[in-house]
Amino acid sequence: MSNHPSLFAPLQLGGRLLKNRIVLPPLTRQRAAQPGDVATDLMAAYYRQRAGAGLIVTEGTQIEPRGKGYAWTPGIHDAAQIAGWRKVTEAVHAEGGVIYAQLWHVGRVSHHALQPGGGAPVAPSAIQAHKVKAFIETGPGAGMLVEPPVPRALSVAEIGEIVALYAQAARNALAAGFDGVEIHAANGYLVNQFISAHANQRTDEYGGSLANRLRFLNEIVQAVAAVVGPERLGVRFTPLFAGTDEDRVYIGLVEDDPHTTYLEAIAVLERAGVGYLSIAEADWDNAPDLPPAFRRAVRDTFSGKILYAGRYTAERGARLVEEGLADLIAFGRPFIANPDLPQRIANGWPLNPLDASTLYGGAEAGLTDYPTYAHSTQGEAA
Repeated sequence: MSNHPSLFAPLQLGGRLLKNRIVLPPLTRQRAAQPGDVATDLMAAYYRQRAGAGLIVTEGTQIEPRGKGYAWTPGIHDAAQIAGWRKVTEAVHAEGGVIYAQLWHVGRVSHHALQPGGGAPVAPSAIQAHKVKAFIETGPGAGMLVEPPVPRALSVAEIGEIVALYAQAARNALAAGFDGVEIHAANGYLVNQFISAHANQRTDEYGGSLANRLRFLNEIVQAVAAVVGPERLGVRFTPLFAGTDEDRVYIGLVEDDPHTTYLEAIAVLERAGVGYLSIAEADWDNAPDLPPAFRRAVRDTFSGKILYAGRYTAERGARLVEEGLADLIAFGRPFIANPDLPQRIANGWPLNPLDASTLYGGAEAGLTDYPTYAHSTQGEAA
């Protein structure tokens, strides 16, 4: 009998049987091959090591060159990138794992140095992002955080082109062997920028009312669902409530009425029959918890699978599953440092500590060199 049995009950998702409720969430690692932003054999080894998860969602993967906000992140918009990701999916499938690609466009959270031709990043409105940085390369293996410039507002025609790029990225993901895809609509990136009244001040059909601000999300969901099937589609949100630390990088956008905003956004997914909803919670010290009333309203609004990510312990995650408020629980930093995290949770084994200095960029160190529990105990015995 394992510890936290609710986390080890199988679950059907998108035509696949997940072996447990433990998820490796999207975690930026910045180790794609250069030039070309191509997934590597090393990345395949990293994901393969963590195939004990019920579900793996890849690091954010840009759907087009303009969607890039950080050096060395992978793409999924050309043939070489598709081939690189196929190595990853084959490695995960060889271990009996299930893996989804996260489709990413950063919108205004970019920089001229990352944009094709050195142009301005694109966004719903020409409003500069604050309290957030892009990351540019300054030399081989070296880079720096930089302030995003004022973006260029997209035309209506260009919005339609980006929706089509999401659909093409979904086709590319299927060609690369992924079991499904997740739309990144969180953390202040492009889809989140359209949703937010703080970033979207358009006066056309994509701005103004909440229904208009959700139009871009709805069009992407419809287009991607038509490619992969709605049951093989997930969408990630960050519904942040009062009390968040606005100096925190990657916090997303805090709406004046996050409860209403995100329940309406979730209703878009429900109408489309989306397979799962991923909610990324604030995960820094003293961050506020999601209001219990919001969690209950999410369950009442959405009939698909619900995934929560944040600073979850196994105990806290299991409790949310047992209460019927969650179906899946993601563990980010613990899964980076513990490739055998599900086994450690099941057996109550101690966890490796995380080395935060090796999170972004580099090679094997901090990516594939964390020991499994069996390996580390054998080392002690020796």
